[in-house]
Amino acid sequence: MRPPLTPEEEQAEIARTRIPRPPEILGVVLEMLGAGKLRIECDDGFTRICRIPGKIRKKLWVRPGDLVMITPWIVQEKERGDIQWKYTRTQANWLKRKGYIKKVNWEG
Repeated sequence: MRPPLTPEEEQAEIARTRIPRPPEILGVVLEMLGAGKLRIECDDGFTRICRIPGKIRKKLWVRPGDLVMITPWIVQEKERGDIQWKYTRTQANWLKRKGYIKKVNWEG
């Protein structure tokens, strides 16, 4: 378990927070499906099956309950997507306070 962040570290982490730009969408991981695929409840109201692209597969460890940013596929945009970013707890709390998380039920 990681020790709590100091106020300086917390401010630096918030300063690096990536804001979703269209067509990126925020979502919460519901369950792991295996083979690098996850079921994600997205902020636009759809539940998508998303994959972790190969270039970030070994760098990004995702668990149920994590807040992630996804990019929907051009084909099957309401059913499929790719994970682009995983937010830390501090970043996710900041996004929730600032109103970027609207419909998703994320509880930090």
